[in-house]
Amino acid sequence: MDYEASLDRAMEEVPDLAGSDERLSVPDPEAQKDGAFTRLTNLAAIADALSRDPEHVHSKIQQELGTAGQYESGRARYNGNFRERDFQAAVDSYIAAYVTCSECGLPDTRLETENRTPMLRCEACGAFRPVAKQQQTSSHRQADTIESGRTYELEIVGTGRKGDGVAERGEYTIFVPGAQEGETVRAYIKNVSGNLAFARRES
Repeated sequence: MDYEASLDRAMEEVPDLAGSDERLSVPDPEAQKDGAFTRLTNLAAIADALSRDPEHVHSKIQQELGTAGQYESGRARYNGNFRERDFQAAVDSYIAAYVTCSECGLPDTRLETENRTPMLRCEACGAFRPVAKQQQTSSHRQADTIESGRTYELEIVGTGRKGDGVAERGEYTIFVPGAQEGETVRAYIKNVSGNLAFARRES
C-alpha cells in the first residue's frame, strides 16, 4: 500500500471534530392544548432521537418551562398553556446541556453519573466533563409576576374543564370564570397558588 493510499485510509478513520449537532434528526415538538394543560404528544420520539431517557428529558423540560407536569406512555402533560416554540426552546436548551459535547460540538455523547454528578462522555473526541448547569433564563420566568389583589388585562386563550376562561401570563395559568376564549378582559386576582391564579372578571 503506497503512502497516499495509507493517508487516505487514515483520514477516513479520523472523527470529524469540526462538526455540529446537525447530524441530530430530532422531530419538532407537537403541542396539544387540553384545558389548563398542554400535552407534548411526541416526547418519547424526541428522547429516542437524542438517545436519552424520556423521564429525564421530561424533568428538564419542566424545569425550563417553570411548571409541573406528568409523563406517561410516551406523552407528557404540563400545567399551563405552551406553544410549540416554547417546547422547542426547552428541547434546544436540553440538547446544549445534556447532549452536545462542549469540546468538539458533536452529539455523540453518553450521559453518565459519577459520584452523583451528571457527566457527559463524548465518544467522538473522548472528552468527559460535568454537565453544564442550565441557566434559568426562560422567558416564562422573566415575565411579569402575578400578584393577588391586583387587576390585569388578560387574553383568554382556552377553556378549563369547568368552563372557566383560561389566560396565561409568563409562567402563570389564570382561571377567569365567565370569560370566553378569544376575549381580552380585565381580571382581578383573588388568589395565587404556585403558578396557578384564580380571578374574577371585572366589567
